[in-house]
Amino acid sequence: MADQWGERMPRSVSFAQIVALSVGITIGSGIFRVPATVAAQLQFPGPMLLCWVLGGVIAVCGALTVAELAGALPRSGGVFAYLLEGYGPLPAFLFGWTELVVIRASALGAIATIFAEYLGYFVPLVAMHVRVAAALAITLIGAINYVGVQRAAAVLSATTAVKYAVLLALGLLAFTARGGSGAHFVPAWPASVAWSALATALIPVMWTYDGWADAAFVAGEVSNPQRNLPLALIAGALSVIVAYLVVNVGFLYALTPQTMADSKLVASTVAARIPLLGSAGAAVVAAAVVISAFSGLNASMLAGSRIFYAMADRGLFFRAAARVSPRFDSPSVAIWLATALGVAYVLENDFAQLADKFILGIWPFYALTVAAVFVLRARRPELPRPYRVWGYPIVPAVFLLGSVYMVLNALITDPRNTGITFAIILAGVPVFWLWGSVRGRTVVRQP
Repeated sequence: MADQWGERMPRSVSFAQIVALSVGITIGSGIFRVPATVAAQLQFPGPMLLCWVLGGVIAVCGALTVAELAGALPRSGGVFAYLLEGYGPLPAFLFGWTELVVIRASALGAIATIFAEYLGYFVPLVAMHVRVAAALAITLIGAINYVGVQRAAAVLSATTAVKYAVLLALGLLAFTARGGSGAHFVPAWPASVAWSALATALIPVMWTYDGWADAAFVAGEVSNPQRNLPLALIAGALSVIVAYLVVNVGFLYALTPQTMADSKLVASTVAARIPLLGSAGAAVVAAAVVISAFSGLNASMLAGSRIFYAMADRGLFFRAAARVSPRFDSPSVAIWLATALGVAYVLENDFAQLADKFILGIWPFYALTVAAVFVLRARRPELPRPYRVWGYPIVPAVFLLGSVYMVLNALITDPRNTGITFAIILAGVPVFWLWGSVRGRTVVRQP
């Protein structure tokens, strides 16, 4: 039986578990690698730290805004549900289409790839073995999610707690690193700041922050959703910002920007210089990254499969994908679909391709979702809103400005790859019309 919002799965996910999902999916693995990418692109401490602060501000503004939508419309699919209510079936379908062919597969693939790369610290792996190990990790995560949301949430809560503690500890211990010095922060700024370079570096930074909205994808299974969802979204985003800033300041103290830029496994490089960890430092961090990536992979599967479920449940995808396992109360077909897509994608793309396609594909939809707060306040003023976005309309406007600038800069600086990603999104338009003509446009809106 469906509940008052039309959801058919039990609302058993607690506040603590949804915060763990938000933090777990955000701190997946990129923070252990992206600081080196940012250092290579910006080269000076000032722009590097500014980039991480800007990313955090954008993420928090997004979380504060989406929290209003999550409290008002606690439906499975999160962003999909808000786009459907705010703009109708076509934008919602395009989001689901993009998740299907680019976003979710590349997210799972990117996280699993880093999991396998750091696993190679303990077990020698050639390039092909890394991809196979990543594919096996995705399959294992799919199986864990299939046997029920509580089992997946329990694994996620434990691994998220471990990786958050390790990440904070690493950032703080970096201030004791051999060769560490405050002189690494001087000079802080170049003669002139290249804002285009800053926007380009913001793309991988936002990939590490991505996840601030993903807790809403599981909204159909959250207990007391009108209270727990808004609080969890905000608490998760703030927790991630604290950890990321501690880590980046600590890394800069331990290493010069040039050394950071030259280190592919920057977290291990820092750990190897921490006296407390001794010769085991690199191994400790490599193990932490393996756990972190496994946690992020689990969270991504947990959240992403609900999008495919929601699409099918609302008539915008094959009805079979809306099946709920009678034994485990999980969206079984949607989970195995996400698993298959992740495995196929990871075997055909490298890390840079995965991350770029993922981040550029999701942000136009994030912008539309945040703008839906304005749309729904005008169109549905009577909608119960247990939480209203703090700082309205400035907070959502800041998010929109940051999103538009980042996407436009990507179009200018990398028109080919950005154009391909957007072409894939727009390819969903004829698919939508074909689907409507075949299925009779049976779309279920929010109650």
